[in-house]
Amino acid sequence: MTDAAWPEAVPVLSDGHVRLRAHRPDDLERIVEQSRDPESLRWTTVPRPYGEAEGREWLALIEAGWNDLGGNRLWALEDAADDRGRYLGTIDLRPTLGGRVAEVGYGLHPDARGRGFMAGALRLAAQWFFGTGGTRVHWRAERGNFASWRVAWACGFTHHGTLPQSLAPSEGEDPVDAWQASLGADDVPEARTPWPEPLVLRSEEAGGIVLRPWLDEDVDALEPRDQPAHHMPARGVLEPDTFPEWLLTRREKMALGTTLSWCVADATTGRALAEALVFVTEGTLDDDTAELGYQVLPSARRRGVATAAARLVARHALAPREDGGLGLRRLVAQTAEDNAGSNKVLDALGFDIWGRETEADVLPGGRPVASLHWELLRR
Repeated sequence: MTDAAWPEAVPVLSDGHVRLRAHRPDDLERIVEQSRDPESLRWTTVPRPYGEAEGREWLALIEAGWNDLGGNRLWALEDAADDRGRYLGTIDLRPTLGGRVAEVGYGLHPDARGRGFMAGALRLAAQWFFGTGGTRVHWRAERGNFASWRVAWACGFTHHGTLPQSLAPSEGEDPVDAWQASLGADDVPEARTPWPEPLVLRSEEAGGIVLRPWLDEDVDALEPRDQPAHHMPARGVLEPDTFPEWLLTRREKMALGTTLSWCVADATTGRALAEALVFVTEGTLDDDTAELGYQVLPSARRRGVATAAARLVARHALAPREDGGLGLRRLVAQTAEDNAGSNKVLDALGFDIWGRETEADVLPGGRPVASLHWELLRR
């Protein structure tokens, strides 16, 4: 890639917001601060403990990489408007396959997060790599590292799924699942899919409800399942024992643009009562059709929670994007014919039945149950 020596080997790259440069000895203090930060410790494999000795060793490895024709390429980040050039973080490219492919890694100092520096740095590093003959940049992170994925997502990386037990976050720990994504030389470095966020929606129906994002502590409100198995897929049911994985999956699907899930909570107490969501099984929520879903905790039933929540979600989903809605043209839903409560909700919202599958499910006793298909069009 280059045969110049350190630090001249390090190209200075800037987009006017962030600047990439060679690391310097005076970066050491902030490198140590970053490496001791709880978020860095949670999601990276920095040595434990981390002090100045580890920082100096790392700076020596960075220099050695640039002095090696095929070595790793690491840049320090700084604010392009900061005359002091204060260290904000690091981004690295680790070349493989003769330098045509590289894996990227990055981390920010705590006081630099949330300001768009890393997305700019990733675009700059990828552009530089492609300009030297590289064809693809790969990204990997532990499943659940949404901050890291948001950077790659914003830069146009395509998510390729989860590889089970393919990362060990630190020495002695069990391997964990890893998300994988990549960016090709011809890809546009901008987000390719939506990342919908659940807006807060309110209704005076059902005694007053609020639709809001899910919280980890909502597990305290959950109750054991008591509905027929064929009324809802098992993995989608709200239950205390499976809630952590359920919530991670919901958040994961929102980060991939295929689902938007709300916690339906009591407007007075804030306690979780139900879930309402829109989702697609193919494509993303940028398309014009999505499916409506809902489930109510046993103790919150028979007070109109599902109808009130579904009404709010339907209105939001069908409202034009310029008015803050999802801009969908059509909502669909599917229910078991014997699910009287769910069918009553859809009927109250003005959904029409457009199809019926005979014997879509067979109950344990052998009785067949039909499935109903519903739709609601934007008027």
